Amino acid sequence: MGLKISRVILQIKTKNASFWRRQQGQQAMKLLRSVARRVPAYKSFLKKYRFKASSIRNADDLSSLPTMSKKNYLIEYSLSDMAIDGQLNKPLIFTSTSGSTGEPFYFHRSFDLDWQASVIHELFYLHGQYKKEEPVLVIVCFGMGVWIGGLITYQAFRLLQERGYNTSMITPGINKNEIFSALKNLGTEYKNIILAGYPPFIKDIIDEAPSRGINWKKFKVRLLFAAESFTENFRDYVSKAVNIKNPFLDTINIYGTADLGAMAFETPLAILIRKLCAKNQQLFESVFGKIQKTPTLCQYIPSFVSFDVDDNNILVTGDNTIPLIRYALGDHGGVYSFREIIKKMSEEGIDLRKEAKKAGIEKFWYELPLVYVYERDDFSTNLYGLQVYPEPIREALLKKPLSAYFTGKFTLETQFDNKQNQYLLIHLETRKSQNGSIPQVVKRAAVNAIVEQLEAKNSEYRELHKFLGERALPHLQFWPAEDPKYFKPGIKQKWVKK
Repeated sequence: MGLKISRVILQIKTKNASFWRRQQGQQAMKLLRSVARRVPAYKSFLKKYRFKASSIRNADDLSSLPTMSKKNYLIEYSLSDMAIDGQLNKPLIFTSTSGSTGEPFYFHRSFDLDWQASVIHELFYLHGQYKKEEPVLVIVCFGMGVWIGGLITYQAFRLLQERGYNTSMITPGINKNEIFSALKNLGTEYKNIILAGYPPFIKDIIDEAPSRGINWKKFKVRLLFAAESFTENFRDYVSKAVNIKNPFLDTINIYGTADLGAMAFETPLAILIRKLCAKNQQLFESVFGKIQKTPTLCQYIPSFVSFDVDDNNILVTGDNTIPLIRYALGDHGGVYSFREIIKKMSEEGIDLRKEAKKAGIEKFWYELPLVYVYERDDFSTNLYGLQVYPEPIREALLKKPLSAYFTGKFTLETQFDNKQNQYLLIHLETRKSQNGSIPQVVKRAAVNAIVEQLEAKNSEYRELHKFLGERALPHLQFWPAEDPKYFKPGIKQKWVKK
């Protein structure tokens, strides 16, 4: 395994885009041949769609395969029928989806997905450029229950330990007191800290730490996120708060699911492209299209998984104990080869090599393909026929003075007054120091900041505000920190209430 890991990481560092294109086609074809022959559910699935796997002659033909989904595949067949040879008689690890879009589903996986995740975590570790004798403490702040995030992060760093990396771990999960206790009591021995967790929860930890007697300046902190997109302003906010000097190297967001583990991941280059897009609207629209949200932009390893897109729907192909071929994840976005993204940048007058050198990340030049992902429509609420997404509100709450009064977490919903007029209601979590009480001047500032961001990001809202005036203004409701109705501590924030 050690040799194989070093070979994969060497390939990531040295192989060009053509190699990865070939690799993607070869791996997908190999998986299709195996699954069509040995997985009872997939045989039945293809028969249902009157499709013969033998008609797929090469990788270019794969796009003609029927698309899998939770609805037409996962809940149609038994767990054993979706496994190789229709059998579960092997050691498995079960995790559950969060159920954010319905009933949770229980996926089983083998050691291979943990091993693949460890490659991504090893790359991130290497980006930290630690000295060999420097110990690193990883604090796993993902939930440690039936969900994949906490367990796969633990397993990945455990495998790094087995490879001789000087890492130690503690797994307090979402228990804030235990996280702060670990920082206080172990911080005297460990100056290098990796905080791994869900973005809003990690922001909570970062913001609350000073009131718990923790001085971030005493540590070299790096941040590992997963499970949700965030803006570059969010990255800058948390980086500044913990004194991160180079967010290209010291932050990472992983695109993962219970279905196939850690599928894609931010690299220094992907973060650079995203930051350049955030500063240049024309470039943003050229790369991501005319959308209101900031997508997560990641690179992926075609030896492990491959991505495709069908009408803005992200499809993934990857091997697991439930192998998936052209599986619709329910996410929107797009896919680029490395050459395609270079061409896009060049068309807008940007030399990515020069920009990478300027950012000090030229030696982290990985020619892996890219996937970008943004929020689904079911993560928005409706106001007079237009879609309102969480991102503009998140951006408003990051700015001063609001960041001193609010945690940044909220829930959006559409409500009706007694005359049946629609309005946007935003439930806001206040910081513990405020105890749910907000001065009137801050309330007005919050409304103004939110409206400013909505108008900047959403031209339809701008028109609506022009015609409706005050009726288009959001209504704000303020809640104490960690109120169980909307802000139960530790669990995934519900940004939209339907």
